[in-house]
Amino acid sequence: MAKLGKRTAAARAAFENKTNVSVEDAVKLIKSSASAKFDETLEIAMNLGVDPRHADQMVRGVVTLPNGTGKTVRVAVFARGAKADEATAAGADIVGAEDLMETIQGGKIEFDRCIATPDMMPLVGRLGKVLGPRNLMPNPKVGTVTMDVKAAVEAAKGGEVQFKVEKAGVIHGGIGKVSFSEDALAQNVRSFVDAVSKAKPAGAKGTYVKKVSLSSTMGPGVSVDLTSATGN
Repeated sequence: MAKLGKRTAAARAAFENKTNVSVEDAVKLIKSSASAKFDETLEIAMNLGVDPRHADQMVRGVVTLPNGTGKTVRVAVFARGAKADEATAAGADIVGAEDLMETIQGGKIEFDRCIATPDMMPLVGRLGKVLGPRNLMPNPKVGTVTMDVKAAVEAAKGGEVQFKVEKAGVIHGGIGKVSFSEDALAQNVRSFVDAVSKAKPAGAKGTYVKKVSLSSTMGPGVSVDLTSATGN
């Protein structure tokens, strides 16, 4: 077995026997143990009682975190004319139509969020095999296919996080930086959990939220008491 480094060993020791703790205690533990040379992200994982292979058990949505993500989000917008000008004025990093499609087809994807006006979807649809696997395909269900491109760009830049359940019934998300205050991170945690809880699909049976865990980018995870996470 490989020998653990001092930092990893110390982190694991701090987390030993820590399970189902309050959100505040989990955040405090993670902040005190994060020792990477960069500002780590607070990551959340939620195990759900759903089988996303069934359409009526798919969980997908969006949440605007009250304290943002701490991440600079690069936004691309498919639009023409006045809507293209609106997107640029709102702070979009890349705005285009056929030219943007050709850039993406050429393998150059320099953005984290893609927004499109409805009339551009026939064009964007050609990029499904490229954008889909990267979870970048514009979708009206999460507000990225819209005529209100100004609001969509500002939301993406201001701390909006999209979530989608994976095959194993797990949702992951980055919900802030460990440099944030404990209160700010706790608020973000509860906002994310609340949004996922409200996105419960009609086909979900039994226990919906089974487990919530928090970790830093480079650190071990800790399970959170569900009552503390949901505020119930």
